[in-house]
Amino acid sequence: MPELAVVIPVRNEAENIAPLVAEIRDALGGRVEFEIVYVDDGSSDDTAARIRALQREVPQLRLVRHRASCGQSAAVRTGVKAAQAPWIATLDGDGQNDPADIPNLWAFATGADAPPGLGLVAGRRVKRQDSRAKRWASRLANGIRARLLGDDTPDTGCGLKLFRRDEFLDLPGFDHMHRFLPALYIRRGQKVVSLPVNHRPRTRGRSNYGNLDRLLVSLSDLLGVMWLMRRGRRPEVVPDGE
Repeated sequence: MPELAVVIPVRNEAENIAPLVAEIRDALGGRVEFEIVYVDDGSSDDTAARIRALQREVPQLRLVRHRASCGQSAAVRTGVKAAQAPWIATLDGDGQNDPADIPNLWAFATGADAPPGLGLVAGRRVKRQDSRAKRWASRLANGIRARLLGDDTPDTGCGLKLFRRDEFLDLPGFDHMHRFLPALYIRRGQKVVSLPVNHRPRTRGRSNYGNLDRLLVSLSDLLGVMWLMRRGRRPEVVPDGE
C-alpha cells in the first residue's frame, strides 16, 4: 500500500503529463511508497490518452475522469476519494509547482518536529513566476481573505499542499473550497503551517483561469466560509470511563 498519494487535477494539460510524471518519480522514488492519481476534469484534448499511455511503464499512475468539467475543487475531492494512501499531496498539473518540494513537506508533516494538531502543510511560492496582473490579484485576494478569516496563511492559492486523507474528507465540500483549506482546517481546531516552495513559469499549454472570474466567485465563497467559521463548534468528547 502506498503511504503518499500525489493528486493532480487537470483539464487540457496533455503536453504537461509526461514531464510532470517523470519529475514526481524522480522526487519520490526511493523515499516513500507513492501513487499518482490524475483526475481529468472533462478535458477536450488527449490528456486522458497521454495518461493511459504512461500507465504501461508507470505502475504507480492512476486515472480518474469526470465526464464534464466540475472545477478544481471537485477534481481534488474525487482524487482524494480515489486515493489509497493515508497522506495526500496536491499538485497543479501545469508544471508550475515543483515536485522536488514534496519530500520537504512530507518530511515536515511526518517528522518528530511536526507541531501537535497539525492539519495542513501549505506551500508558499516565494518567487512567483506569473504575470504582474496575476501577482497583484493574488496579493489582493490573500490580504482580504486573511483579514476576514484570520487564517494566517500568506498564499492559499499555491496548489502544493499536504494533509491526511481522512481529515480532508471530513471537511465541508463545495466549489472552490481548495482556496479556503487553511480556514477550514483552523475551523476543525487544527494547525496550518506554510513552507517556502519553488514556483516555475508555465512553459506548455494555456491557463484555464482568469483574474476576473476568480475574483468574482471568490467574493461569494468568502462570505460562505465566514459563515462556516462563525457557526462552527468543536465538541469535546468525554473518554470512556470518565
